[in-house]
Amino acid sequence: MKEETSSAGSMKPEKKLKLTTISPSYVVYHFGTSGIAVAAATAVTHPLDVLKVRLQMQLVGQKGPLTGMGKVFAQMVKNEGPRAMYLGLVPALTRSVSYGGLRLGLYEPTKYFCDWAFGSSNVLLKVASGAFSGAIATALTNPMEVLKVRLQMNPKSGSGGAIREMRLITSEEGIKALWKGVGAAMIRAGALTASQLATYDESKRALLRLTPLEEGFHLHFISSTIAGTVSTLVTAPMDMIKTRLMMQKESKTAGSYKNGFHCGYKVMLTEGPLALYKGGFAIFARLGPQTTITFLVCEKLRELAGLKAM
Repeated sequence: MKEETSSAGSMKPEKKLKLTTISPSYVVYHFGTSGIAVAAATAVTHPLDVLKVRLQMQLVGQKGPLTGMGKVFAQMVKNEGPRAMYLGLVPALTRSVSYGGLRLGLYEPTKYFCDWAFGSSNVLLKVASGAFSGAIATALTNPMEVLKVRLQMNPKSGSGGAIREMRLITSEEGIKALWKGVGAAMIRAGALTASQLATYDESKRALLRLTPLEEGFHLHFISSTIAGTVSTLVTAPMDMIKTRLMMQKESKTAGSYKNGFHCGYKVMLTEGPLALYKGGFAIFARLGPQTTITFLVCEKLRELAGLKAM
């Protein structure tokens, strides 16, 4: 029996998972650096996120000329004041720490698991790792995203807006309303994380191989800029559908969407196919810098914490 086992073993080498002791401080640093990096990027780019939501909610269910990003910005500052550009900031930052920590933090261990399980870490497995970590992070933090979007459309929220808005949503629409659009949000987050992290990872490897660049600011900046551009093109329609689903209220008089696919179909039918890219320029203007800031801050924090580069 021993000979038979060794013979079979020689035909197909057994994979061995290298087990290393992971300290609690390593876990804190690993997820903490990701969460802080995403929160820092969110704080800088939040006004563009508010503009994006306002643009996506233009002419719901009808066709017509759209107001541009510059004009919407001017109207908001004039009618609502400069503080309107930071509506929903508290739930946005709260979500960023947890969502960002999970989304980026889960990517690396998932990628290593795929490498161990399949003996490879090619671009498809990186895409799968990113999609998994993004979808899990979104499912857990969707209530904060719903609160953020509702507040961004409500200039009368005032102080304590997040708590009041949560009470209003749960009392009028039920606790399930906090998970509105979670399916579309998970697909969007999966696509965003997959395109963002896989592109960043592959861009870094290609640049290290094909150019004189070394690990450092210039490599991280160029890689993150490429990743931001790709992720914008991939996720813009999903982002618009997610916003529409989160904004609708449970009402028989309002033309509600049944799910993400139904929402996309109705938007194309009543507003035209290009309506899926409403707020597209604002998404690009926000996501590009946000991706760049996220990766630059994350790589620096990992360096300071003694962790290896992503």
